[in-house]
Amino acid sequence: MAELPARSDRLSTMDRRSFLRTGVGGTLFLGTVGITANLSGCAGKPAGRYEAATGISSDYRFGFLTHDDILLFGALLPAIIGPGLPQQAADRQQAILGTIERIDAGILQFGPANQKELRRLFDLLNFGLTRVTVARVWPDWASVSPAQAGAFLDRWRSSRIGLLNNGYIALTKLSNVAFYGHPAQWHLSGYPGPPAWATQALPQFQNAS
Repeated sequence: MAELPARSDRLSTMDRRSFLRTGVGGTLFLGTVGITANLSGCAGKPAGRYEAATGISSDYRFGFLTHDDILLFGALLPAIIGPGLPQQAADRQQAILGTIERIDAGILQFGPANQKELRRLFDLLNFGLTRVTVARVWPDWASVSPAQAGAFLDRWRSSRIGLLNNGYIALTKLSNVAFYGHPAQWHLSGYPGPPAWATQALPQFQNAS
């Protein structure tokens, strides 16, 4: 599998301020969703070691994202990253799973407050009732097409509801940093990588994946 928490330090630097900035109303709403999901048995535990349906496997163990969260990002990443993903099916699937692994590794470095907000956001999107009513996504995420995922993201991006706008920002920021922050994708963002003198002088660059 792709080298793991490549540049997850970049994700951890995003923890300095709240992702969602939900306000009192948004916090209460997300809290209610979380409680409902737990009571209904829809909230899951971290996925641990995950093997994709395609047979692509990894030694990485998920410590935050649940199985449902992995399916969520598996549906959203093609819409968020678009043509940046490889076109060949196996390479594409591997790039998606590697990006999800780095999202998980980055979130594990966040403080408890942001982890709690993100858990509530993911529960909102994974819980069937709120996925339909708030996200307006009828299929489960495993069945969502890139076009449907893109339409969902557009609705939240242009919504007048701050909670939905901030949810869009959180999802896309996590995804873009985890994807474009990996050395294999630096060229797509125009970043040539650290200069040779830096990699030679700083051992951490030599060990970074």
